Amino acid sequence: MTETDERREYEVVVVGGGPAGLQTALYTTRLGHDTALVDRGGGRAAMMLDTHNVIGVTEDISGNEFLETARTQLEAYGTDLYRDFVTEAEQLDDGRFRLVANDGAFVADRVVLGVGFNDTRPEPPLPRTGKGLHYCLHCDAYMFVDESVYVMGHSDSAAYVAMIMLNFTDDVDILLRGEDPQWSDETDELVRAHPVDIVSEEITGMNKRDDGWLESFEFEDGSVREYKGGFAMYGSEYNTTLFEHLGVDLNDDGTVPVDDHGRTNVEGVFAVGDITPGHNQIPVAMGKGAKAGIAIHMELREFPKSIDGIRAEGAVAEAEVPGISSDLLAKAKQFNGSHADD
Repeated sequence: MTETDERREYEVVVVGGGPAGLQTALYTTRLGHDTALVDRGGGRAAMMLDTHNVIGVTEDISGNEFLETARTQLEAYGTDLYRDFVTEAEQLDDGRFRLVANDGAFVADRVVLGVGFNDTRPEPPLPRTGKGLHYCLHCDAYMFVDESVYVMGHSDSAAYVAMIMLNFTDDVDILLRGEDPQWSDETDELVRAHPVDIVSEEITGMNKRDDGWLESFEFEDGSVREYKGGFAMYGSEYNTTLFEHLGVDLNDDGTVPVDDHGRTNVEGVFAVGDITPGHNQIPVAMGKGAKAGIAIHMELREFPKSIDGIRAEGAVAEAEVPGISSDLLAKAKQFNGSHADD
């Protein structure tokens, strides 16, 4: 593993600045643990033109605005934020973890990986993500109530998303784009028993409205079909490199198996957010991050001492408390002072 000139030591290093990683860092910082968040930027949440299904956050807030507000909060609480890309990871002989990024290295007692996945994009022509091209059924189905909708893909998941969309509209097409269906015989029987139109022809052109939203697709048979928008269902590419470096188990689909608090099979390594099994939703990711943060606090907190420790070392002296670093103590006092009632 390549040596770097700079090494920063923390109790917790969170890799990934999406909702799950941000929420984990918020909890570990506010619970008194020196925390760094390393984020390369981008990600699925950053692509959102509007934020849906997050209570207290209105639709006019973009993904980037949502994330920037979170980063500002973390910095105020005392999280150290780094815009960097972690490329390598290893466990040291003392049980801690070393992470190598482009601009330096980090050593941590606990590592949290919220590195997510990338949606597999179909070939163009395509509308802009968020303006007719969508990937999250539970986030965006509401905007297509009583509208014309496509589902692009040829897998079982594409067929099921098309059938699910019938709960919201009576005008749903599956666009195979020249491919043969790959779904099972049972799924084929099921989808053909629903009022879904299966379009085999490849897309040859696309038309947009003046505001940039999708208006219609043109097909190789010369037909034109109008849509408000739809969903691309071509699978996901999970970012598993760091897990592989650390010897973390992976599921067959690329997700990382974890317990109810984000612990992986490697003690001290946590996984949160879309890289773990379950619904890929901002509130779900935030919940996973919060639970991981609390679990890490339970493992790392200084007090209460164990009864065996007290018997072996004696009572806790006043000089030993509080169990928070001087840097976080100063940051907390500054934050609380600036928010105190007049």
